Amino acid sequence: MSQFAINIMFVGGSFLLYILIAIWAKAGSTKDFYVAGGGVHPITNGMAIGADWMSAASFISMAGLIAAGGYANSSFLMGWTGGYVLLAMLLAPYLRKFGKFTVPEFIGDRFYSKNARLVAVLCLIVASVTYVIGQMAGAGVAFSRFLEVDATLGLIIAAVVVFIYAVLGGMKGITYTQVAQYCVLIIAYTIPAVFISVQLTGNPIPGLGLFSTHVDSGMPLLSKLNQVITDLGFNEYTADVDNKLNMVLFTLSLMIGTAGLPHVIIRFFTVPKVADARWSAGWALVFIALLYLTAPAVASMARLNLMTTIYPDGTAAAPIEYDERPNWVREWEVTGLIQFTDKNEDGRIQLYNDSPAFESEAQSRGWKGNELVVNRDILVLANPEIANLPGWVIGLIAAGGLAAALSTAAGLLLAISSAISHDLIKGSINPNISEKGELLAARISMAVAIVVATWLGANPPGFAAQVVALAFGIAAASLFPALMMGIFSKRVNNTGAIAGMLTGLGFTLTYIFVYKGWLFIPGTNNLADTPENWVLGISPLSIGAVGAIVNFAVAFVVSNATEEPPVEIQELVESVRYPRGASGAQDH
Repeated sequence: MSQFAINIMFVGGSFLLYILIAIWAKAGSTKDFYVAGGGVHPITNGMAIGADWMSAASFISMAGLIAAGGYANSSFLMGWTGGYVLLAMLLAPYLRKFGKFTVPEFIGDRFYSKNARLVAVLCLIVASVTYVIGQMAGAGVAFSRFLEVDATLGLIIAAVVVFIYAVLGGMKGITYTQVAQYCVLIIAYTIPAVFISVQLTGNPIPGLGLFSTHVDSGMPLLSKLNQVITDLGFNEYTADVDNKLNMVLFTLSLMIGTAGLPHVIIRFFTVPKVADARWSAGWALVFIALLYLTAPAVASMARLNLMTTIYPDGTAAAPIEYDERPNWVREWEVTGLIQFTDKNEDGRIQLYNDSPAFESEAQSRGWKGNELVVNRDILVLANPEIANLPGWVIGLIAAGGLAAALSTAAGLLLAISSAISHDLIKGSINPNISEKGELLAARISMAVAIVVATWLGANPPGFAAQVVALAFGIAAASLFPALMMGIFSKRVNNTGAIAGMLTGLGFTLTYIFVYKGWLFIPGTNNLADTPENWVLGISPLSIGAVGAIVNFAVAFVVSNATEEPPVEIQELVESVRYPRGASGAQDH
């Protein structure tokens, strides 16, 4: 059987499974559509959270980023993991105690203002749309390689599948589909990792293999990797970070952005009791850890495999002939995600760091520039091919990559749909809309969101994890402070909350657009996205943490300069913060 046929079998079989689940779990009411009827078991919910959480950025991009940047890019791992713990401990139980369908509904009721609810809808849509771009871009990468179709056509296929199971099933269908997607993605991620760990270190546990001995060289794996890449002008894989302020802010931005993203928060509304929300968080952490503890090993081994593919003897002396490149390079070249340019016309592949610091050394070797460009998003997907694993493993990882992208995309699209139908239409435009009308509006909203997400996914502003990081920064600067102040401060009022959200969102978006080069500022020459141009060396990907500080500061200053919230609102905050209904007796 050809590899293409195997890929079709795995991907097509998984898609069929998702659609059948959606038909079985079709939403018949708005409660089914928004919160799956509110009766999801904590273990089931924990697994669904795991799939919702581990997006294309986690499955496809995170290991690629760590592979490219080493320790310096471990911020993604620390930020996303730490953020989930923050969400589970500080927000999830209290929001479940409040008992509403959506994040904007909580903000609107807590800050006793329709305007606050509408501003929250705006923040949610901006963050979620940015996030979903990364998922659709990741789906396009997987489709373009494994189904051998154009990336745009792949996006359309992915959109159709999501349309069927998300629009039909709502949260109820998405929940059980995400359980299946978690099983697919975790198996797809770990099996190649185990194979590769055994090949390189003899250890079947990737996380332990990372700190084991490299079989061929007899050196520690990380020492071998450092030796190979430093000889080619790259920084040591385990090198410390120069700009620690930026790293701290970036990690913080990912953490609090995580806790402010609505597609994960709404999952805690699907369980029967507050206690179940806590158990869901615990189980989700277990399911997430299975991938996140494996990712650093996958990254390191993928980087070493890539380098030794180009330099088989492990040194820069003998790069491989282009005509003798392995089949996996040829296959990925077709997608445009690997590109070779023979700059010195010697017929060999020179892969190295062509920075000014290494320029003189490169010239002494007769090199005229790096000749191989490898998209970071392909390393995990290409891992089985790089390691010459069986065809069924390649098919499995294709299905896993698509499962990761589509599971998170569905959760995000539901959050957008709920914000529009429940918070905007029912909450402001037409409060008397019938349940049937609201359900129809929710499905139409999701359909429109899918179309917009597909178009944006075909024209992403960066690779998957980078776009996702921007989304986390936006959520960190806008929604997270409002949620935290709504739960833990009785003094913050509606005026302060609105001012804080708008200021945090505006500040963060302005910085991102200016320093990503998307906004022209009169009187400036070229504000390229480089550390030399950033304010205090703070990356656009890290600015969300500063935006959150601005949000908190503005909210507190404005609130203290205006009237206190009504007594009943202060009592409401008190009842949410001390959930006497943790056993379920007094849950809303």
